[in-house]
Amino acid sequence: MARLLVVDDEQSICWGLSKLAREMGHTASTAASAEQGLEAAREKRPDVIVIDVRLPGMDGLEAMEHFREAVGAVPIIVITAYGELPTAVQAVRNGAVDYLAKPFDLGVAQHAIERALESVTTRAEPAAPPPPQPAVGDDRIVGNSPAMQAVFKRIALVADSDVCVHLRGESGTGKELAARAVHRYGRRATGPFVAINVASLSPTLAESELFGHTRGAFTGADQPRKGLLEQADGGTIFLDEVADIPMPIQVKLLRALEHGEVLPVGATRSVRSDFRIISATHQNLPQCVAQGTFRHDLYFRLITFEVEIPPLRERRDDIPLLIEHFIATLAAKNGQAPPTVSHEALEELQRLPWHGNVRELRNAVEHAIVLARSGTIALDHLPPPMPAPLVSHAVQEDALAQLIRQWTATQLDEPQQPSELYDRLLRVVEPPLLRVVMQAHHGQCASAARRLGLHRTTLRKKLDQFGIADE
Repeated sequence: MARLLVVDDEQSICWGLSKLAREMGHTASTAASAEQGLEAAREKRPDVIVIDVRLPGMDGLEAMEHFREAVGAVPIIVITAYGELPTAVQAVRNGAVDYLAKPFDLGVAQHAIERALESVTTRAEPAAPPPPQPAVGDDRIVGNSPAMQAVFKRIALVADSDVCVHLRGESGTGKELAARAVHRYGRRATGPFVAINVASLSPTLAESELFGHTRGAFTGADQPRKGLLEQADGGTIFLDEVADIPMPIQVKLLRALEHGEVLPVGATRSVRSDFRIISATHQNLPQCVAQGTFRHDLYFRLITFEVEIPPLRERRDDIPLLIEHFIATLAAKNGQAPPTVSHEALEELQRLPWHGNVRELRNAVEHAIVLARSGTIALDHLPPPMPAPLVSHAVQEDALAQLIRQWTATQLDEPQQPSELYDRLLRVVEPPLLRVVMQAHHGQCASAARRLGLHRTTLRKKLDQFGIADE
């Protein structure tokens, strides 16, 4: 049985977490302020502390240091209704084992408490917070939705490490902003941040751009030139659209990652360079690996830690906040008073599909500001929406995943046995898959099984099970 201390000025939060603790077989005490919580902790040392950021008097982030001084290495879970990236980063730097944004599900809280209790046996002393970082500008990532809270949390967790980070997301979702945030809040913040869109490079120039070249290495190379990997020494290089790196250069990039050495074109000796790679792509990298266009060994190096940036359609609650942010930023840039937004225009902006994601929304706001000047943005000030793009494999898979999520949610509302749900999904998904593959292979089980990655006997059993063999 463990002891939990819940520090929150909202009685409902204290009551809910205390009830959860009892259901988990633990005990819980509560406090309405950090000062009261410190007094309670000194009287009876807790095993886990759950503390809100916004408290009367001393705030939760400041209190974390005082709790460490008072009771030592007690794992702390931070909760807040004001989920912003700087708050998440500071909570992790102060030693928080987890970060929860209100409103949170009790199941998520239970998982956080269980992880915190597991860490008790492995923590002898509290981890010292990293040295303070220099003040920097606004991180410019805007969002209060649960999807963005998850992004903030993962950025906060990975920022101070040196592992490779891979950002997944559609075009226009803000992958470069996320990459800059990882760099800005990490230990390499004082080093350079070098960004390159690999898709913009021709195959003949990509190697020279990334690795540099010596004088006379090729026609036109009149002077030696440092490559981007060498320019990123002590800092971070952001490789956008990394799936477009030509295969021969992938081999060279992997070696540079493994050994921290860069070999310029035409050189016989490597140059040391200490850089961190953050990569991004809107393509399906596992599919590229399966198709043989991307090396599997490089893939596993680059995806040490993944952050998925959600499309705007999955965080529509953030649209008013984003509009407010863009209006303030763009109006200040143009030296004009920020316009207001009419109710009709706001409704339209929240309704549109935003195939171009946040980038398209920003362009729409900028277009409207030009027409509205410093007045009110009306419906006729908005540009026509972008047409839907040709659907890529990655987007098709995202759409399929969304349909499965929706179907599963409806099934959970029905009184079914837990063991039935997985089988029901297979009965829905497998028949059309098998039919299409069998038709494509003209009913030949051997070649269809190879394409599916199944044994022929397994495929035949499935065809009989769904009555497809007779077809």
